[in-house]
Amino acid sequence: MMADLDVHPDADGLAAAAAGLFVSEARSAIAARGRFVVALSGGSTPLGAYRRLAALEFASKTDWRHIHLFWGDERCVPPDDPDSNYGQALRTLIGQVPIPAAQVHRVRGELAPDVAAREYERDLHTYFVAPGAIAAAEDWPRFDLILLGLGADGHTASLFPGAVVLHERTRWVVGYWVDSVRGWRVTLTPPAINAARVVAFLVSGTDKAERLKQVLTGPWQPDVFPAQIIRPNRGQSRWLIDAAAAARLQRG
Repeated sequence: MMADLDVHPDADGLAAAAAGLFVSEARSAIAARGRFVVALSGGSTPLGAYRRLAALEFASKTDWRHIHLFWGDERCVPPDDPDSNYGQALRTLIGQVPIPAAQVHRVRGELAPDVAAREYERDLHTYFVAPGAIAAAEDWPRFDLILLGLGADGHTASLFPGAVVLHERTRWVVGYWVDSVRGWRVTLTPPAINAARVVAFLVSGTDKAERLKQVLTGPWQPDVFPAQIIRPNRGQSRWLIDAAAAARLQRG
């Protein structure tokens, strides 16, 4: 699996690079289409990038009036729960920048998982599909940028090893129980992610090094390593990683 790799010395360098990518893609999208549509990631690695984006250095370079925030996945918890992906982004980024509230499209994790998934998919259809039109199977949401992480088990978003959602071909969003984390999740499906213009993985730490090597250089096993299934069909895949995560790649 060939990939566009950007290796940075440490987690701080990775965070700065991710914030820079966000700003650069936002400028290009707003210039070309009048808006920038991004799906944020949960987990600990993106938080450094969100803090950078909220700081004056990057926030002042970003036209928040034309940015729409979505999420690649969400834990099924209330928004004030410490594990909420939306809640983490609210505390580190959204609450610090002048983005209009109507342009923040969260997954309602406090609802039953199937209800939250249906509502989020309906929100996506409302946003991406022309009023009155019926989305065809091939009319997937066209995000300008989707940020993703990589779990120690090879999962990304809430696409976990062995999950039925890995074989989904029609739904944009699915809610399901994940045995390995003992929790309910709502996630974009692989085809919905692969329709993006740019998908950027942010990977940090020595605990991800072996798994990253397997995902990028090992055999094609998306049911074992779901991150492998993310291959944008009309876009670009980027991997922003720090030196610790890249260690096994460097050793061959």
